[in-house]
Amino acid sequence: MRLLLTLIVACAGLVAVAPVAAETAPPIRVGATVSLSGEYELLGLDQLHGMQMWADDVNRRGALLGRKVKIVYYDDGSDPEQSARLYERLIAEDRVDLLLGPYSSDITYAASAVAERHGFPMVATGAAASKIWSRGFSNIFQIDAPADRYMDLPLTFAHDKGLTRVAIVHADAEFPREVADGARRKARELGMVIVFDSEYPERLESFAGLMDPLAASDPQVLIGGTYLDDSVRMIGAVRDAGLTPGVVALTVGPAQRTFGAALGEDADNVMGVVAWMRSGFLPMAYDFSYRYKAKFGANAAVHAAYGYAGGQVLEAAVRLAGSLDRDAVREQLRTMTFRSILGPYRVDDNGAQLAKKTYVLQWQTGFRLLVLPEDLRDAPAVFPFR
Repeated sequence: MRLLLTLIVACAGLVAVAPVAAETAPPIRVGATVSLSGEYELLGLDQLHGMQMWADDVNRRGALLGRKVKIVYYDDGSDPEQSARLYERLIAEDRVDLLLGPYSSDITYAASAVAERHGFPMVATGAAASKIWSRGFSNIFQIDAPADRYMDLPLTFAHDKGLTRVAIVHADAEFPREVADGARRKARELGMVIVFDSEYPERLESFAGLMDPLAASDPQVLIGGTYLDDSVRMIGAVRDAGLTPGVVALTVGPAQRTFGAALGEDADNVMGVVAWMRSGFLPMAYDFSYRYKAKFGANAAVHAAYGYAGGQVLEAAVRLAGSLDRDAVREQLRTMTFRSILGPYRVDDNGAQLAKKTYVLQWQTGFRLLVLPEDLRDAPAVFPFR
């Protein structure tokens, strides 16, 4: 309660800031790398847009500690080593005041090591792999749900429908690998049987070779730890092979409008596990998406919400700290309780998320609709997959 009241007072105090001071003081510089090229370029651009919209909103409201906010960013090329080098530059050469993390768990893993070495708190705007938070670091703070809990909802749904035979396929990167680990754990908890389990190269061009052994295992549930391009290719191969498990649930790809654009009717009935989506049952979601579309010309996807929420969490910590002092900001990030557009924020001593949960969308006749949990759904889930 003290933190909440303090934050309300801090936010309310914003109206007392003299506009002239905010215009003449140097901006607060928030550093980040974003994937504007390479494998994650579409997701990275959404995340950058979310960050930029947050900064614009802060500046339109008045200021942060009497100063405007500016996002200072570089293209990391979807490469962990390049991101790490660029965060070194942001800290040591550009001397930014605050840090937001990059997209993807692999890139965040590398970038957060730089932040830790400099004792510089970083809010992870697009990372879920628990490996990042298992190193005893003090400067990396998670806003997403843990990767190993991503498939809990679709597997519970499948179990409740009487399905028992589970196939798991995943890319060879940290986030999808942990998604698969969590799916194995949850399947075992539910008494389900894993009949197929395969890792594939993240940049695999064709899934045709996986389809025969996958079909031979006769799965009732298909779980995919995927990104965007591989999720499209995987569903294309599933459709071409005529496979019809009762439930198909993937990560990342189905949340993107480009997934539906690439697959057309073949996207229908595919479930996607997401940290956020545009739904009337999620606080602030429609307002955010409406304003985002007015600004950028498209409905907001989850990665835009990651960028915006990362800014909100960082802003809350700064306001509670009352300064840009790294020790003070770090302590607020470690101890505060907050609700961003993405959902509740509360972390353990390592900065790992304790409060955030995931949602499940499903493509239905060309639209992405929230279907799980059932008490928040926009529409019932279509079952079985067909």
